[in-house]
Amino acid sequence: MDEGRGFYGWRIVAALAVTQTVGYGVLYYAFGVFVQPMEEELGFNRAQTAGAFSLALLVSGLAAVPVGRWFDRYGGRSLMALGSLWGALLLWAWAQVEGLLGFYLVWAGLGLSMATVLYETAFAVLAVWFRRQRARALLAVSLAAGLASTLFVPLATGLVEALGWRGALEALALLFALLTVPLHALVLRTPPWGHGQPQEGVGPSPWLALRQATFWWLTLGFALARATSVAMTAHLVPLLGERGYAPWLAAGVAGAVGVVQLLGRLLYTLLLERASPFYLSGAFLGGYALGLLGLLGLPGGVGLWAFVLFFGMANGVISLAKPVLLAETYGARHYGRLSGSMAFFVAIAQTLAPFGVGLLHGFWGGYTPVLWLLLGLAALAALAVGLARPPDAAVKKGG
Repeated sequence: MDEGRGFYGWRIVAALAVTQTVGYGVLYYAFGVFVQPMEEELGFNRAQTAGAFSLALLVSGLAAVPVGRWFDRYGGRSLMALGSLWGALLLWAWAQVEGLLGFYLVWAGLGLSMATVLYETAFAVLAVWFRRQRARALLAVSLAAGLASTLFVPLATGLVEALGWRGALEALALLFALLTVPLHALVLRTPPWGHGQPQEGVGPSPWLALRQATFWWLTLGFALARATSVAMTAHLVPLLGERGYAPWLAAGVAGAVGVVQLLGRLLYTLLLERASPFYLSGAFLGGYALGLLGLLGLPGGVGLWAFVLFFGMANGVISLAKPVLLAETYGARHYGRLSGSMAFFVAIAQTLAPFGVGLLHGFWGGYTPVLWLLLGLAALAALAVGLARPPDAAVKKGG
């Protein structure tokens, strides 16, 4: 299959670069902007508002398996177009909520929208359209989406100041609809194998793949890595405050991690042609453990910036490594179902991790023992991915 400059798949890459940036900006990063003004008007406490976002992440994970099955059968066009429309309607509904029950119902619904329009489905689209240039296609979309917080947190903040939190949500709902629904509906198409073209890397049936140790080692690795990432992201500011760093420095560290993520994605993609994707992915995910070790074992600013470098690189690569390893190992035909099955376990891990860290912090009276525990989990994650072995050729061909 020719994947050169005139290949239609690159138009899909351009469309998804826009919709993923808008999707993550509105559905994910903008949430924090609305927490305080909404709490002040409606009387919610921080645990209640955070619980709604955690519920959305959980619903997104639970929906991943049926969403993956839909994708494998019908493709991504209707799935992402309808998911975008559903998300826009729910954003508008969020602007109208008056109580906690309505707030939670809206965010449960937004979890379903996340499952259909964010990375899981977007990367599935790219996995079936590309083979030789798959990593570069994934990189292009993820680099654009890496700007989501940079663009949409200030935008949402300005809208809240100008229109109030309800008016800001209505404006974002309209923007989300205009920038995602048409692109998903008009640009996405049935993948090449759906037009009778030969499909490379068909791979085994989902049931055969799910009986292989490789799939479960990868699932364990990505679940533990993602749990470490989400737990640290959620607790980073209070954790650094407990270790004596000023709030402005903690905020700067969070921003620096975001910048280093882009560097990690670039390096990973450049090295992918020269190394085993299993070893390479395991090595980059080992950055979580190295970053935590730097924070625990190195003095002052040296440890802090070691954390930024290694943790940021790992955080950037995790979103690319999962689709690369799944598609390279099992092919594209059943990618949606296999990715959804893995996402189910990853979602449970990342939903429980911030809550679990909060409980352990209270039990141990500080973050230091928690950091050592997360370091162990991160090391196990890297080992699981690095030591996973692709099925032998006979198994990969389904025989």
